[in-house]
Amino acid sequence: MAVTKILPRNGGLKEAIDYVLNGDKTDGHILTAHFNCDPGREYREMMKTKLETGRLDKRQCYHIIQSFKPGEITPELALEIAKAFAQEHLDGFEVVIGTHVDRHHIHSHIVFNSVNADTGEKYHSTQQSYYQQIRAISDRLCREHGLSVIVQGAPARSVSYIEWLRQSRGQPTFRSLLEADLRDAIRDANDLGHFFLLMEHKGYEIHHGGRLGFRLRGQDRYQYPGRRDPLFTEDGIRAAIQGNLEQIEAGLRPVLPARPAYQLYRKHPRYSGFLALYVHYLYLLGKIEKRQYPPRMTPHLRQAVMCFERYQAQFAFLRENDITTPADMAAFEQRTEETLGRLAKQRTLLNVRKKKRQSLYAALADAEALEPSRALYEEGLTGMEQEFEQYMKAVKLLEDSGVPQEALKKEKAEVYEQLSEVNRKIRAEREKLELCREICQQTPVMEQDIQKTEEHQKEVREHEHRRR
Repeated sequence: MAVTKILPRNGGLKEAIDYVLNGDKTDGHILTAHFNCDPGREYREMMKTKLETGRLDKRQCYHIIQSFKPGEITPELALEIAKAFAQEHLDGFEVVIGTHVDRHHIHSHIVFNSVNADTGEKYHSTQQSYYQQIRAISDRLCREHGLSVIVQGAPARSVSYIEWLRQSRGQPTFRSLLEADLRDAIRDANDLGHFFLLMEHKGYEIHHGGRLGFRLRGQDRYQYPGRRDPLFTEDGIRAAIQGNLEQIEAGLRPVLPARPAYQLYRKHPRYSGFLALYVHYLYLLGKIEKRQYPPRMTPHLRQAVMCFERYQAQFAFLRENDITTPADMAAFEQRTEETLGRLAKQRTLLNVRKKKRQSLYAALADAEALEPSRALYEEGLTGMEQEFEQYMKAVKLLEDSGVPQEALKKEKAEVYEQLSEVNRKIRAEREKLELCREICQQTPVMEQDIQKTEEHQKEVREHEHRRR
C-alpha cells in the first residue's frame, strides 16, 4: 500500500536534491535513480533548463513522496515502482529518486524540475491531476506488483472514464495503450490524415509540431512515443501506412530507409568558393583521401574532427544547391524565406478552415469515442451520466449541422493530411536556413584554422630544411 503526496517548492532545489540522494538514507546511494540528468550534475542541469526557457521564477521543483506499509515491500521493489512512476508520469522532466530506509517504513522521494526539458512548459499540480494521474498511477503500479491499495469511498475519482475503459480491456499502462492504439490506427488508415482522424475518434488529442504528441481527453500532458520508437514519428507512421508495418515490426526493414537518389557518375569538378573551402577543411581533418591528421592541430581543429559528419552534410548541401559564393548563399536564403512565407500562408488558410469546422470535428470525435459510454448508460451502469450527456450533445450538433458524417470524416482527414504535409515542408525549409546560418558562421573560423595549419606546416618544413 502506497500513500502519496506532492509538495510544491518555490525554493531550496539544491537542498531537496541533496536530501533525496542522502547516502545515509539510501544505503550508500545504492537506492537512487536519475532520469534526464546526470549524477552529480542534477542541480546544474535543472538550472540550465530554467535559464534556457526563461522560467526561473516562482515554482522551482516538486517533491512527491510514496510511503509503503511496513513489512509489505522491499527497498529494491520500492525503487522500481518509483522509477516506473517517473517514466510514465514525468516524461521529459529531470528527475532524481531516492528510496529511504532510515525509518521503520520504506518510502521513496521523487524530486523533479518544475520545467519540462523537452517542451519548456511548467508542471501544474491540481487536485484533479493528483487523483487522476499521481494517485491513479501509483495505485495501479502497486496492484501490478501485488501490493494493497487504499480504497476510497469514491473510486470514480481515481481515473477518468476513458482510462478506466481502456484498463478494463487489459491494457494496464497508458504507454502500452497508446502504442496499441497507434498500431491499430496505422493498420486501418489510408493516409496520414485518415490516421489522425482515427486517433481522434479513439479519444486522443494530437499535438502537431517537431514531435507528434498524444493524450487522452482530460489528461494534462502529451506523450511523445516517437522519442522511443521511430515508428511513431510522422515519417515513420507515413512509411508504415504504405504497407510496411509488418515488415518493420519483424525487423525485416528499417522504419525510415535511407536511400539516396540515384545519380549518374560524374567526375569531380574543380571546386571554388565555399565548396573549395570545405574540401580543403575536410582534407585537413583527414577525412578525404588517405591523408593522416596533420602533425599538429589547433585546439579548435581537434574539436572539429569530432564534428566532421556535420561538415560533410554542409558540403553536400552546398554542392546540391550549387552554392559557391556569398551572393549565391544570400540568393538561396531569400528564396527559402519566400518559400517559408508561402507555406506559412498556406498553413494559416488551412488552420482557418480547420477552425471553422473545429466544433464539428470535435463532435465527430466525441460521438465515436464515447459510443461505449452510451451503451453502458443504457444498460443501467451508474457514473456514465456525464459521458452520456457529452455524447448526446455531440450527436445533436452533428445532426443540426446537416453535413453527412462520412463527408465530414473525409473532409477532416484531407485537412489533417494537408496540414501535416505543409508542416513537414516548413520543417525542411527551416533546416535549410539553419544550415545556411551555420555555414556563414563557420567559414571565417575554417579559414583561420587552414591558415594557422599551413603556417605551422611551413615552419616545420623550414626547420627540417635547416637541420639538413
